[in-house]
Amino acid sequence: MGRAAFLIGILPLTLSALLGCAIPASAGQSYNSTHYELRLVTIAEGLRSPWGLAFLPGGGMLVTERAGGIRIIPAAGQMSPRLAGAPAVYPYGQGGMLDVALDPDYAANNLIYLSYAEPGTSGRGGSGTAVARARLDIAGNRLRDLTVIFRQMPKSSGGRHFGSRLVFARDGRLFITIGERGQRERAQDFTINRGQVVRINPDGTIPADNPFVNKAGYRGEVWSHGHRNPQGAALHPRTGKLWTVEHGAMGGDEINIPLPGRNYGWPVIAYGRHYSGYKIGVGSRAEGMEQPAYYWDPSIAPSGMAFYTGDRFPKWRGNLFVGALKFRLLVRLTLDGEKVIAEERLLEDLEERIRDVRQGPDGLIYLLTDSGDGRILRLEPVAR
Repeated sequence: MGRAAFLIGILPLTLSALLGCAIPASAGQSYNSTHYELRLVTIAEGLRSPWGLAFLPGGGMLVTERAGGIRIIPAAGQMSPRLAGAPAVYPYGQGGMLDVALDPDYAANNLIYLSYAEPGTSGRGGSGTAVARARLDIAGNRLRDLTVIFRQMPKSSGGRHFGSRLVFARDGRLFITIGERGQRERAQDFTINRGQVVRINPDGTIPADNPFVNKAGYRGEVWSHGHRNPQGAALHPRTGKLWTVEHGAMGGDEINIPLPGRNYGWPVIAYGRHYSGYKIGVGSRAEGMEQPAYYWDPSIAPSGMAFYTGDRFPKWRGNLFVGALKFRLLVRLTLDGEKVIAEERLLEDLEERIRDVRQGPDGLIYLLTDSGDGRILRLEPVAR
């Protein structure tokens, strides 16, 4: 039903979503991998371009829809209507409601964090990545006390390259990935927010130990710069370091391990070429600019990423998973420390753009498919 409803294109949601009904998990479709026979189960469908996923304590999920919605998907029962009290978004191009994350102390404060493309205000045009926090009122199906804690400055026209993933570090600081808004020439301008990883406190203030605090010509919230459009981010489970994945141009999608104060080169260096076919910058290396930990050429158009630490796929423990939009698959990367030593491409017959990848509290892998009739999928091992 999901693909047929999308192709018809008449209704924005499937009937089950319009009625607010829970969608029972499908029987699943089988796939093979190097280590496991896999079953892919549909948990929910009828979502409008789902983008970000977060698991709630005690079961259930929060899922964002790029068109502007946030929904609660319970472990059992009715799928909620969109939450009231969400911020206004710029739902054009790659913009809209983007990522969602729970506060590390969510059980005590009910705070969640949202990243989104924010439209200009007070008569000013353009849009830019913003992050807000709010209290989740599950019983009232709404957000309360919404406060914007970060705004990409300045805003700009167009609908490209907003980023934007949210990751809490072990010390409670919040990492935000932001794209260069399609303005590659400004990604090396350190006085503005273009193509960066930002690090802030949960209330939006700037940590005193950020690398550019009180440094002339730099913004204090910036952790690293020279990124293009990082749409995936996760903490390494052993080291606690932030890893990101970003879109290259025609080739050159990168995995980076952003270190404080470092410059990752865009658009001075990159792998691949511009869409025009011309060379990017000076090539793939330059003094003072970092090399990626891994890259793809041709591009796979990567999005969400997650390290696997669970028990349901023991042979995959420590592996890194990355969703692909262009090639419509899931990538599994085997690591030796910070080096990628093997790549396996999974679910190639699914023919769905994979927008987000998360490990669930049950140790299974959850995926979001990016379409006007998007789904939440669960990847399970088949018992033999």
